[in-house]
Amino acid sequence: MQINAAGSSALAGQLEQGAPADVFASADEAQMARLEDGGLVDDAVVFARNPLMLAVPLDNPRGIALPEGRAGIPSLADLITADMTVAVCAPEVPCGAAAAEVLDAAGLSNAPDTYEDDVRAVLTKVQLDEVDAGLVYVSDVHAAEDAILAYAFSESERAINSYPVGVLTDAPNPAAARAFVDLVLSDAGQEALADAGFQPPA
Repeated sequence: MQINAAGSSALAGQLEQGAPADVFASADEAQMARLEDGGLVDDAVVFARNPLMLAVPLDNPRGIALPEGRAGIPSLADLITADMTVAVCAPEVPCGAAAAEVLDAAGLSNAPDTYEDDVRAVLTKVQLDEVDAGLVYVSDVHAAEDAILAYAFSESERAINSYPVGVLTDAPNPAAARAFVDLVLSDAGQEALADAGFQPPA
C-alpha cells in the first residue's frame, strides 16, 4: 500500500488533475465535497473528528500558563498575547480554515504571524522553537508525544474538523479500496484512531 500524505486541498487538486488513487481521506468535508461534486468520489463517510489545540515549545519561552483561579477550559485569549509569534496553517487548507474560525471567535483574528502549507509544518516550527505557539490538531499533539506542550481552549468546539473517506470512482483497485475503508470504519480501525488522538464520528 502506498500512502501520499499532504494538505487535503493539495491532494484534492492532484486528484482533479488525474493523479491515480484508490482512496481519498480528507481533513475536512469541504475538500471531499469538492471531489464528490466533480464526480471523482462516491459515498464518502466521516470516519473521525479532530479539534485544535494550542501547541507550545517544550521550553515554553513565553511562559504560557492556565489562568489562575478560573475553573474550566480557558479561552485562546487567555493563552495568546499580542507579543507572541503564532503559526497557523494557510487558510485554504482545513487546519487553516479551522484556525481562522477559532481565532475569530476569540477576538484574535490578527494573531497569526506565519501561515504554513500544512499542520505538520506548523508543528515543526513549534518543535524547533521558531514560534511561540501554533494551532495544531489533537492528533498532532499525540504524535509529538513529549516534544511539545499543548493547551486545550474553549473555542476549539466551534471548529472540530470532520474527516471523510471515500473510494475514487475510477479506483484502479476498487475491491481493495473498499476493504480499506471498511477497516477504517471497523472497531479495530476506530480503536487505532482513538489511540492516535482522534475523536469518533459524531
